[in-house]
Amino acid sequence: MSLILILGILLVLFVGAVAALIKRKKIDLWLGAYLFGDWRAPSAPTAGPKHVLFCFVDHYEPRWRGADYATEVRRVDEWMAGYPKLCEGHLDADGRKPSHSFFFPEEEYRPEHIDKLVDLCKRGYGEIEIHLHHDNDTEAGLRQKLRGFVDTLVARHKALPVDPKTGRPMWSFIHGNWALDNSHPDGKHCGVNNEITILREEGCYADFTMPSAPDVTQTSTVNSIYYAKDDPHGPKSHDRGVRVRVGQAASGDLMMIQGPLGLLWKMRKYGVMPRIENGDVRESNPPVNARVDFWVDTGVHVAGRPEWVFVKVHTHGTQERDIKALLGKPTGDMFSHLESRYNDGKNYVLHYVSAREMYNIAKAAEAGCSGNPNAYRDHIVPKPGYLDGQ
Repeated sequence: MSLILILGILLVLFVGAVAALIKRKKIDLWLGAYLFGDWRAPSAPTAGPKHVLFCFVDHYEPRWRGADYATEVRRVDEWMAGYPKLCEGHLDADGRKPSHSFFFPEEEYRPEHIDKLVDLCKRGYGEIEIHLHHDNDTEAGLRQKLRGFVDTLVARHKALPVDPKTGRPMWSFIHGNWALDNSHPDGKHCGVNNEITILREEGCYADFTMPSAPDVTQTSTVNSIYYAKDDPHGPKSHDRGVRVRVGQAASGDLMMIQGPLGLLWKMRKYGVMPRIENGDVRESNPPVNARVDFWVDTGVHVAGRPEWVFVKVHTHGTQERDIKALLGKPTGDMFSHLESRYNDGKNYVLHYVSAREMYNIAKAAEAGCSGNPNAYRDHIVPKPGYLDGQ
């Protein structure tokens, strides 16, 4: 057999393996947008430093895998004790500690868990938002779940912001099992095609679910802040949308704030294939420096304001296999790297933000605001009730 033939066979095998990997990992859903999407459009040079807005969102599920009550309590208590210790000595350019956004599931509500989280958040360690797992649901059922949970969080715990003009609670959202707007092709984990409309009407101002890769629910839109326009008769209306842009009015039903997604060539699998980087932080995928640099370099931003870089990463904070990394050295090292590399005041300025603050800063950019984004943490959505004296 000739050398050329052998090389040809190896090339065919390699291409076949790559194609199989792309299909198995659902990379085909987003690869085109990643390589050629408008998020890659070059931006005009800007004067001054880049402001890095770092937001850590958590699918915070004390009852994960049907845990008994004692396990739930232990999981929550680990965060109450461990997170303040983790944050010791870590501050951003504004003197703010790392902020953790706890997206708490409606179906796992216990008042004692929320009371503990509120106490932690009062001390400046984060904020509480809405998470929901549901299946084969209806519009009426979804509205009932959201209203009941939101009303309880406000009336019992003052855990959410309230619009001072309308008196309505305001909150952001992460969908359980990634299946926002009935986006799973098998119809699992949701059931409501007009979910985006319902979320907006019930008080949600932004969704933080994406990215979900390598899950089949991943959108074709990547690395973007955009508005989804709901099709009430069809699923996955957030697959595409209109980018949030400086000086352009909102164009859609709900803002989508995505975390970084792409191919990380600096951490190749088997030394050959790039890893999928989706901003998921866990024991098996710790937030090493190469990942942090990728998140920042991806440059998620409001169109026309590239100097404000939105870095949103996620985790599942109550899972025992990951909690050591999340409350230990790997995450502490991540904070240290952010503070040493992206907070020199000349090239970069670091801001630890909650999900609410990240949304507010995006809306400030949309409105044409510039300069230091620290001034816009409460631009539209006010502080939660336990902080704002409601």
